[in-house]
Amino acid sequence: MQYQRLGDTDLEVSRICLGSMTWGEQNDEREAHEQLDYAVARGINFIDAAEMYPVPPRAGTQGRTEAYIGSWLERRGRRDDLIIATKAAGPGDWMTHLRGGPRLDRDHLQRALDDSLRRLRTDYVDLYQIHWPARPTNFFGKLGYVHQDDVDATPVAETLEALAGLVRSGRVRHIGISNETPWGMHEYLRLAERHGWPRIVSIQNPYNLLNRSFEIGLAEMAMRERVGLLAYSPMAFGTLSGKYLDARPADARITLFARFSRYSGEMGVAATRAYVELARRHGLSPAQMALAFVNTRPFVNSTIIGATRMEQLIEDVEVVDVALNAEVLEGIEAIHARISNPCP
Repeated sequence: MQYQRLGDTDLEVSRICLGSMTWGEQNDEREAHEQLDYAVARGINFIDAAEMYPVPPRAGTQGRTEAYIGSWLERRGRRDDLIIATKAAGPGDWMTHLRGGPRLDRDHLQRALDDSLRRLRTDYVDLYQIHWPARPTNFFGKLGYVHQDDVDATPVAETLEALAGLVRSGRVRHIGISNETPWGMHEYLRLAERHGWPRIVSIQNPYNLLNRSFEIGLAEMAMRERVGLLAYSPMAFGTLSGKYLDARPADARITLFARFSRYSGEMGVAATRAYVELARRHGLSPAQMALAFVNTRPFVNSTIIGATRMEQLIEDVEVVDVALNAEVLEGIEAIHARISNPCP
């Protein structure tokens, strides 16, 4: 396994981070523990969760993912050799089952952290992230920005001040953001410098061959400000494996849940077919080419992978040993120039 510093911290995180959002919905507790055991045995020390998980979010399963990690941590012990990240949910009509509708203010963040720590069976998290902004902006598949009134949104300053209090309490080591924009990243950094509050050390945004929008604006900021990208959906919900090109497996996420159709449009399918053909011409697994590409980006600190079956996880973890030659990278750029960011 390869490791890299997380942002400007002293934490060395594995280049592959184990994602967990299917645990409690598509994976039961035994399967979650099996994935955790395998990942740690392969040198992965970074585990990402969220209070909202599993997905799709609903009252009957909310928090189950963190609880599975907690039962595993309690059984395993040795908490300090792992880096555990989780996220506090932002507001949204689909989240009213959580605290009556979560907000990013002091009260909600304290309650969210309390509940996450209880489920995780630990007294601290290494990285606490804001899952999505309070203000209406372009995230979760919205590529273009349309300005809207955000008078009811918790200001970033209020959120960051609350996070600073959680860091001072010793229950949070570092903070990060997720599904953010260049303005959002800049605002968190500006306020931290102005008030002496903790700096964000990471940003967790989608990044894959079908959505490289992070490169427009955010990549330079991430590099210059030492805010590492934790790339999620590197496989575009599994689309880049090519398994959906000719059929839809009955148990696959985008088959089961219509809300995960972000990468299934006409242009997304065309781009996926081109990337799959490129990989096969060079004797590569399409999945490993897609993951290896993300790992080559200098602004990526860790690539978050998730799997519902062990064979998927094994293939994904082995990507750490895959190197893409110049011809493959040139082929990727040629497809990207022809079909740029088909899926936001």
